[in-house]
Amino acid sequence: MNIRVGILTVSDTCSTGDAVDLSGPLLCELSEKNLGVVVNRACVPDNLEQIRRILVSWSDTDTVDLILTTGGTGFGPRDVTPEATLSILERSAPGLIHCMLSGSLSKTPLAALSRPAAGTRGATIIVNLPGSKKAVGECFGFLLPVLRHAVDLVRDRKPAVKLTHDKLQGDIPVHSCPHQHKEHIPGVGVAGRARESPYPMISVEEAQNLVLFQSRNLLTKVGSLQVLGTEKVSYLNGLGRILAQDVLASDPLPPFPASIKDGYAVISGDGAGVRTVRGESSAGYDPDMEPLKPGEIVRINTGAPVPPGADAVVMVENTKLVQATSDGEEISVEILVSPTPGLDIRPVGSDISEYEKVLSSGNLLGPGEVGVLAAVGVTEVEVTKLPVVTLLSTGNEIQPPGEKLKPGHVRDSNKTTLACLLRDQGFPVLDAGIARDNIPDLTSCLAAALQNTDILVTTGGVSMGDRDLLRQVLVSEFNATIHFARVNMKPGKPTTFATCTVQGKKKLILGLPGNPVSATVTCHLYVLPACRVLAGQTSPLPGRVRARLVSSYPAKLDPRPDYQRVCLSFKTGSSVGSATPTGNQISSRLTSVALANGLIILPPKTDKLKEIPVGSSDEFDVILIGGLTANHLFSICRKGRIYENSFWSKTQ
Repeated sequence: MNIRVGILTVSDTCSTGDAVDLSGPLLCELSEKNLGVVVNRACVPDNLEQIRRILVSWSDTDTVDLILTTGGTGFGPRDVTPEATLSILERSAPGLIHCMLSGSLSKTPLAALSRPAAGTRGATIIVNLPGSKKAVGECFGFLLPVLRHAVDLVRDRKPAVKLTHDKLQGDIPVHSCPHQHKEHIPGVGVAGRARESPYPMISVEEAQNLVLFQSRNLLTKVGSLQVLGTEKVSYLNGLGRILAQDVLASDPLPPFPASIKDGYAVISGDGAGVRTVRGESSAGYDPDMEPLKPGEIVRINTGAPVPPGADAVVMVENTKLVQATSDGEEISVEILVSPTPGLDIRPVGSDISEYEKVLSSGNLLGPGEVGVLAAVGVTEVEVTKLPVVTLLSTGNEIQPPGEKLKPGHVRDSNKTTLACLLRDQGFPVLDAGIARDNIPDLTSCLAAALQNTDILVTTGGVSMGDRDLLRQVLVSEFNATIHFARVNMKPGKPTTFATCTVQGKKKLILGLPGNPVSATVTCHLYVLPACRVLAGQTSPLPGRVRARLVSSYPAKLDPRPDYQRVCLSFKTGSSVGSATPTGNQISSRLTSVALANGLIILPPKTDKLKEIPVGSSDEFDVILIGGLTANHLFSICRKGRIYENSFWSKTQ
């Protein structure tokens, strides 16, 4: 049965339009998705009487089952929402307050400064939530497992109350609070497992923000950087690393006046005319030679030291041979132009001056930066430490790739794919093996994997099957906090993100779905960005471009945003690419990823938009997951067209 919800925002600035209400709309969205229908909505200033008037009106007219307020629960002099609420409540509900505060305190000690009130007036439940969008979302998640049952109790809905009580074994509830849901309780049996995930559905952007926020919490400040730590490496091993020091040049570059052209070092004051060739200056020769005399020139190569006395270089194309020896040595050459002082000469330090800062702390070392290190003679540099990532596969049906396939088994392709993705980005990877779908084995494997890692990545065990035990074990055995467990995306909906503390060190845990495509897509969206943050990179999310979908068949839209695998290419001069699907997009079909260099984000289905028609001019965001070289694109697109026109077309 749908719950009728009223949402009241309490804010001086939002009520006058001086600020945008973010928390109220979020509560509306969460309530509509998880509880029922929002029937009343209001925004009032921090005024005790106005708050009271709304609460009394909504509850006494019996138009709502549940009122959620947001804002005005702090220590500020205008924060009077709890006082207004307490003055009209008939019965208090301290358990709801404890549920919120205990959950919030696990996130931040500042939650101790929140003063929510909760209780009932007539048959309406009223709960005060904080004012920030983040805190509102968290507190709603803490309360969600008990709100429907609370409404059933207040409304005296005996059948619904009995159904909930029947799910209990002794005093153990099917769902616990705060935000640590027991999705399957040993002893209740398969029939007693949850049929619907108790976790709120959040967007990909919200999920990424949670991952990045918790990742940054692991860092410490070193100089101007937030890092896991630093270490010294050879410059030859520095590619892809983040500098943790400034690099200064100990010598100027060039260290001597150097020729820009092949030609002749001349005295510009001599002007044009026939000159005597005294010798040559080649790159690598000692620039300490006798000064030129008027009427003399020196043959010179690009990069060679300009001899003393010379102040210009005339390129060989602007000269003519006048006289040579029998064995081919030049005696005299005519200078055909009148040179100007400094012509085609690189002065000392013109590229890099002595003691110049050539690279800064925080720079990403690409090929050019490593070349600069070599140019200034810095062969050992301090860089930020890389996070250690441990991969753990789960599932009774999973076996190592090198073994002969057993009946009812599949080879572990996820670990290989993820390890290659991570190593390709330079991140060290540890293999924690394969955990079976039972609590003792999963607990043992998790405990071992969490010892010497910064990020634990698991695959499988996060859906709604009776053997999907990961979240339960993380909470019950490791006291982990589940930050999210449902993401509004396809594929990857059950992706789970948790943190826990092992031997005083906080660990990140990303539970990816077991389907190969889902694991790969969510690795690009969550695992790699977390690794980049821990490595010290400031732009951790994958790059995006705009593209149009190119397909011979309409693209059917899903209720969730769909991250389809595509081959991305660009025509010369166009900033909008063409994205060709790489075949059947089912989440178990790993070849759809192998052929892809992008993930096109198709919008969710609506009543007005149910498919993307062939030839549509609509543009969509595409996340880059591969290279854009011409040969690579030709090969991939060619394969993609074969799949589209044969196998994939038959599956539509």
